[in-house]
Amino acid sequence: MPELPEMETYRIMLSERIAGKLITGAAVTRDKTINMEPDAFISDVVGRTVWFVERRGKHLLLHLDDGRRLVIHLMLGGSLYYGDEEDRPDRTVQVELSFGSHKLFGIGLRLGYVHLLSAKEAVERFKELGPEPLDPRLTAASFRKLFQGKRGVLKSALVDQQTIAGIGNCYSDEICFTASIRPNTRIPSLRDEEWERLFRATQSVLRDATAAGGYMESPTFLGDTLTGGYNERCRVYDRGGQPCLQCGTAIEQSEVASKKMFYCPSCQPEQ
Repeated sequence: MPELPEMETYRIMLSERIAGKLITGAAVTRDKTINMEPDAFISDVVGRTVWFVERRGKHLLLHLDDGRRLVIHLMLGGSLYYGDEEDRPDRTVQVELSFGSHKLFGIGLRLGYVHLLSAKEAVERFKELGPEPLDPRLTAASFRKLFQGKRGVLKSALVDQQTIAGIGNCYSDEICFTASIRPNTRIPSLRDEEWERLFRATQSVLRDATAAGGYMESPTFLGDTLTGGYNERCRVYDRGGQPCLQCGTAIEQSEVASKKMFYCPSCQPEQ
């Protein structure tokens, strides 16, 4: 599932391509992907201009010139592609938005969605989301406070979007590895220096992953060489049984709260 770095990569790339452009056409092939009747959706978005593209957690928001937002959540298996009919994706497209000769294709949105919301509805939709982990106002102290009172394991809290927005399975494990903390460590047992390491690791991993285009390797447009660049740089995620890049110990894979967990038993000793 796309996480903060993947969605931020989409935001940057789509901002360069569709911000300020008129939506000249639209098509919907799966009614459940949108939040209104297809004819009404198409009528409402065609003729609108995309003012700018925003990201909130794992969501993209296309701000339209009438004040409404197209809210995109890709969920599991979803992706976006910007191109023309000649390089149309060879996958099922649920929603497409035309910008002249080019289109933004919403692909594999079996669980994902593209919802047209008013500004008020968008605020309501996101009111339960936790803060952005890269918000410059977030300090080590305020980061730690987000987890105050939680007694479960660290990974479950990191992927809880109401605690902090944008982190999922991949980056929770990468963050924990960078901080030398096992993902299934119980939150009350974390010491002061571990909270400091965890905050710094969250910042560095998410920034590095975004700069490298995230870990999902589906290109955003023809000739895209950035998207997916972080995949080969993952230290533990999806590397079960492979040697740790830091110490050579085999990466272990297990489960915590029904989620896959990858860690190095040597670099991340059990507490």
